[in-house]
Amino acid sequence: MASAEELKKKYGLKGDPREGLIAATLGFFVGFAAVALYGPTAKEFKDVMGLSGTLLGLLVAIPQLTGSLFRIPFGAWVDKVGGKKPMLTLLSLSVIGMAGLTTLLFLYYPHGLTMEMYPLILLFGALSGCGVATFSVGIPQTSYWFPQKRQGWALGTYAGLGNTAPGFFTLLIPFALAALGLPGAYSAWFLFLLAGTIVYAIIAHDAYYFQLVKKGVPRDEAIKIAKELGQELFPSGKLVDALKISAKIGRTWALVALYFTSFGGFLALTTWFPTYWRLFHGFDIKTAGILGGVGFSLLASFIRVYGGYLSDKMGGEKTAIMSYTLVLIGAGLLTISTSFAPALIGEILIGAGMGIANAAVFKLVAKYVPEAVGGASGWVGGLGAFGGFVVPPILGAFVDAFGELGYARGFIVYVALALMSITISLILKKKYGHEIH
Repeated sequence: MASAEELKKKYGLKGDPREGLIAATLGFFVGFAAVALYGPTAKEFKDVMGLSGTLLGLLVAIPQLTGSLFRIPFGAWVDKVGGKKPMLTLLSLSVIGMAGLTTLLFLYYPHGLTMEMYPLILLFGALSGCGVATFSVGIPQTSYWFPQKRQGWALGTYAGLGNTAPGFFTLLIPFALAALGLPGAYSAWFLFLLAGTIVYAIIAHDAYYFQLVKKGVPRDEAIKIAKELGQELFPSGKLVDALKISAKIGRTWALVALYFTSFGGFLALTTWFPTYWRLFHGFDIKTAGILGGVGFSLLASFIRVYGGYLSDKMGGEKTAIMSYTLVLIGAGLLTISTSFAPALIGEILIGAGMGIANAAVFKLVAKYVPEAVGGASGWVGGLGAFGGFVVPPILGAFVDAFGELGYARGFIVYVALALMSITISLILKKKYGHEIH
């Protein structure tokens, strides 16, 4: 029997699991940073364009529109062609969006940036947000490289590291803004995105099965060769069926609602908190970036790992109830607080609750929809993330209705979402608290 290296040489195969994980994580990190596209600089756009609270909320949310809805089709595309082509497509669209936005800022900021430019800025934001959808590409891309016994570690590393991008960019943008100005800061981001896309294109390789199929090797033979090289997972070609099956199961939509609160809420607040700290509490852009980046976004990202441990130990339902209770308390504090200390405590509680809840929800996906895990993950991940687009304009509407105090009162939205999620979690625990067979 030929050795692995001989097989790879014979068929011209490239890459290995470690390189596959590095490439997928790089692509996700580079693309996912677009979550924070407008949040840290929202005040600059608001000031020069005279945006209302609702329009400001729509602006910071627009990257989530494409970033959430594109997750479902692009995740499905991986099963057909491997991860590299879908990932490069999303990153390239994001590069186009950033190039357009950067050019617009250099040509028209500040005095020429009027409300007439608003639709164009939204368009470039939507294009840039395509990078946010890379999450659903990197998950199967990573999965196909690794054996079952290492899936948890590989996916945890991929999601954990990639998910920190918005937090880091929320921290870095204010410093870039101070040093380079708004056009310069976005041009630096554009160059980072372009360089990251080029590096990904160079180092990324699809798992062996997809490389063999592209070389014309018949499916059965490609599977046999890839198995000899250590690959264990292969596309069934039935994702559309999985989407249909999972859509007919009520538990799927309960999980979509839970993820809408926790992950959609995370995306929304990653963009909203820097604006909240600047315009309501009066902090400078750097301090607001630190408060939003560290106090919320990075906290929620890193604690998600601990949330997975808790879910294994306590069960997904109990963990969900506990975590959404933290969101409820945090949102309540933010709603009634006008001073710094209780607002910061509220932010920390809501961030910890959302991070833990995100892990709990995906713990329940495999339990509640075992007959169509892939399809259920698509609905939960895609439609749940849609909350990142829906919520910020609602928060902005509170500012329009209540004036400056609306920045605090808007968190009543999260009080309502948390109560809804606790109720759903309690119903799930009562009805499905034991293993589903």
